[in-house]
Amino acid sequence: MARAARKSGRRKGTTAAAPPSGGLIRDTVLTEALGERYLAYALSTITARSLPDVRDGLKPVHRRLLYAMRQLKLDPKSGFKKCARVVGDVIGKYHPHGDQSVYDALVRLAQEFAARYPLVDGQGNFGNIDGDNAAAMRYTEARLTAVAESLLDGIEEDAVDFRETYDGSEDEPLVLPGRFPNLLGNGSSGIAVGMATNIPPHNAGEICDALLHLIKFPKATVTKLLDYMPGPDFPTGGVLAESPAAINEAYSTGRGSMRIRARWVVEDLGRGTWQIVVIEMPYQVQKARLIERIAEMMQEKKLPLLDDIRDESAEDVRLVLIPRSRAVDPEQFMELMFRSTDLEVRFGLNMNVLDMGRAPKVMNLREVLQAFLDHRHEVLVRRAKHRLANIEHRLEILDGYLIAYLNLDQVIQIIRDTDEPKPKLIKAFKLTDVQAEAILNMRLRALRRLEEMQIKGERDKLNAEMKEIKALLRDEKKRWATIADEVKATRDEFGIKTPLGARRTEIGAAPSGEVVSLDDFVEKEPVTVICSAKGWIRTVKGHAEATGEEKYKDGDGPRFWIQAETTDKLLMFATNGRFYTIACDKLPGGRGFGDPVRLMVDLANDQDVVSLFVHDPARRILVASSDGRGFIVPEDSVIAQTKSGKQVLNVSGDNEAAVCTPADGDSVAVIGDNRKMVIFPIAEVPEMTRGRGITLQRYKDGGLSDAICFVKKEGLTWRTGGKFRTETDLVSWVNKRGNAGRLAPRGFAVSNKFT
Repeated sequence: MARAARKSGRRKGTTAAAPPSGGLIRDTVLTEALGERYLAYALSTITARSLPDVRDGLKPVHRRLLYAMRQLKLDPKSGFKKCARVVGDVIGKYHPHGDQSVYDALVRLAQEFAARYPLVDGQGNFGNIDGDNAAAMRYTEARLTAVAESLLDGIEEDAVDFRETYDGSEDEPLVLPGRFPNLLGNGSSGIAVGMATNIPPHNAGEICDALLHLIKFPKATVTKLLDYMPGPDFPTGGVLAESPAAINEAYSTGRGSMRIRARWVVEDLGRGTWQIVVIEMPYQVQKARLIERIAEMMQEKKLPLLDDIRDESAEDVRLVLIPRSRAVDPEQFMELMFRSTDLEVRFGLNMNVLDMGRAPKVMNLREVLQAFLDHRHEVLVRRAKHRLANIEHRLEILDGYLIAYLNLDQVIQIIRDTDEPKPKLIKAFKLTDVQAEAILNMRLRALRRLEEMQIKGERDKLNAEMKEIKALLRDEKKRWATIADEVKATRDEFGIKTPLGARRTEIGAAPSGEVVSLDDFVEKEPVTVICSAKGWIRTVKGHAEATGEEKYKDGDGPRFWIQAETTDKLLMFATNGRFYTIACDKLPGGRGFGDPVRLMVDLANDQDVVSLFVHDPARRILVASSDGRGFIVPEDSVIAQTKSGKQVLNVSGDNEAAVCTPADGDSVAVIGDNRKMVIFPIAEVPEMTRGRGITLQRYKDGGLSDAICFVKKEGLTWRTGGKFRTETDLVSWVNKRGNAGRLAPRGFAVSNKFT
C-alpha cells in the first residue's frame, strides 16, 4: 500500500519530501566513515580520558575533581563536605559522565594503599586492602590534602591556561601548575585505544633529588638519575626484587617490568619450630583474594610445603604461613611461595603520557623529569608576569593616591562642586582613568596622615619587588635557581624525613638463578595409581594389590594398576603420538572414582590412552604406530612441561599410536592384526627423539597390533588367559626388519597382545 501511495503521489505531480533544513545528505564509503569516526573516538579516549598529562600527572577526571574541590574551598584546614556534593559539582559543571565513575576516581585518590601521596583526605569507609568497596558517596566526606594543594598552587595567578567547560557556563584548567611531581610521585595507569600507560609511584624526596641534579646538570643520563631515585616506592611497601641492569633498561626505554615481592619475617616459635609472617603486600594485590587463591591451591595439592594460612591482620597486615615441615629452609619455602602465588607479582612499566603538545609519547625517566621542569619554568614565568602586571597596576593607583594627598583640598572641592568629577580630576592633575577611579572610591578614613606614610612605604616595597621580578625575567639562571628552591621546599615538605615521605618499598636484590623445584619437597609415600578404561584416575595410599572388588563408574572398568611413590612422575602415551607428564602427588585421592585424566592434560575426546607407567629417566622405550612404523626414544627426552604434552611419534590420517613398551633386551617381536609375527634384532631399530620412525612390519591389510622387546636367549613370553607362556624356539619367526612375518605360534593369545 505504501508503494502504491508513493506511485499515486508521483502520478499526481507531487514531489518527494526534501531533506530537513541544513541536513545535507552525501554518499560516503562506509570504511572511510567508520575510519573517521573511530579515529575521533580514539583521539578522545587517548587525550581526554585514559592517558595522564606529563606536566601534572593527572587525567581530566582527577584534574576536574581537584579543581571542583578547590572551588568548594575544601582546603586541608577547612572542614569536610559530603562526597556526593563534590561529585555533583564535578559532573554538573565539568565532567559530564556517570556519577559512579567519578566517585570511584575520588575514592582511589583517597586510598592510602592505592595512592602513594593521597590527594584527597577521606573521612568514612573508603575501602581496604582486602578489596572491599567504599561506602556510598552519601556517607563519605572529603577535602583536599596538602599534596593536592601544592598541585593547585598558583592556579589563580595566570599560571596555566583555562578553557570553557562542555556547556560553556564555566572555565576549567587545561593543566594544573603542579608544584608536586605527581606523575612519578603517585604514578598512573590507564588503557586507551591501541595504547596503555602504567607508571609506578615513586618517593617524592628521591624525585626532588633527581630534579635538582637535572637542574644542575641538564645533560644527566638516566643511569645517573637512578642513583638518586633507584626505583618505585609503592604505598603498600614490599620489596623490589629486580637487578639494577633491568631497572636501568626499563627507565631508559620507558618500558619494562619489575618484580615486586611481599615483605616477610620469620617468627621463632621455639624448639626448632617457626612460621612465616607476611607484613607487607605487593602493590595492587588484594589480600582476601590472595588468601582465597592460596586455599584453593592447597586443596589442589599445588603447595605441598604449606600446611595452613591464617589472616591475623588488624590495622597492619599480618598474614601467617605455617610450613608443613620445619626442616625446610625458610628462604626456599618463600621462594616456592613467590613462584606459585601472588606474593610476587610483576609490575609492567609503560611511561606512555601526553606531552606538552597533548600528543601521546613513551618517555624515558630523563624526559619525564625534564618535562616537569619545563612546565615549572613556564609556570614561574607566567606567575612572575602576572605579579608584575598586578604590581604595575597597584603602583599606578598608589601614585594617584599620593597626588590626591598633595592636593587634598582641591580634590575635595572638585568632588563636592562637580556632578561628574572624574573627567575634571583627570584634566586637573593629569591622572589616568584608573587613578581617578581609585581616588573617587577612597574612604574618608583613608585621608589620615598615617595613610599617606603607609602608601609611600607600600610603593617603595612594590618598586623593589618589581625590580627583582624584572631581573628574574631577564636572567634564566635566576629562574632555574628559583625553581631549584621550590623543589627543595617540596622535598622538605614531602621528603624522606617526613612521616608521609619515608621510603616504604625496600630495594632488594634479584632472585638467584637457582631454580627450586616443588618436587624436591614432596614427602615420599607409597601410593597405588588406578586408572579406569574410560580415563578416570585416582590414587590410594600404600602399595595395594588388585582384588577385583574395586568400584568404577557404570559402564567403566579397570585398565591400569600402578604401584608408585608420591615423588614419581607418570608418563602417559596417547593415540595422537604425544607424551603427557603427570605428578603422582597431584593425583586425587580418597574413595571416589577420581578425576578424568582429560582435565589434567589437554587430551581430545577422540584420542585415547595407549600406555601409562612410572617414569624412569635411565630407560629407553619403543613407540610404534598402527601402520607398523616405529623407533626407540630415550625416556628422559619425552617429559612434557605443559598440559599440552610433547609430540614424539608423528601420526597422520587414520594412523594412530598403538604401542609404547620398554626397549629392554636384544630382540623385538611385532605382531599384526593378521596374527603374523616377525622377530628381528633391536639394533635394527634406530634411536630418535621425534619422527615417524622406520617400518617394523609390513601388512597387506590391517595394521600393527602389538610389539615387545625381550632377550632372545630367554625366549618370548606372552599372557594367555590367566597364565604366562614362553616359547624359546623362535627360529621360524626371526627375519629381517620390515618383513611380513608368519603366523604366530600355536597357543598365542586370542587378543593378539603379548601382555
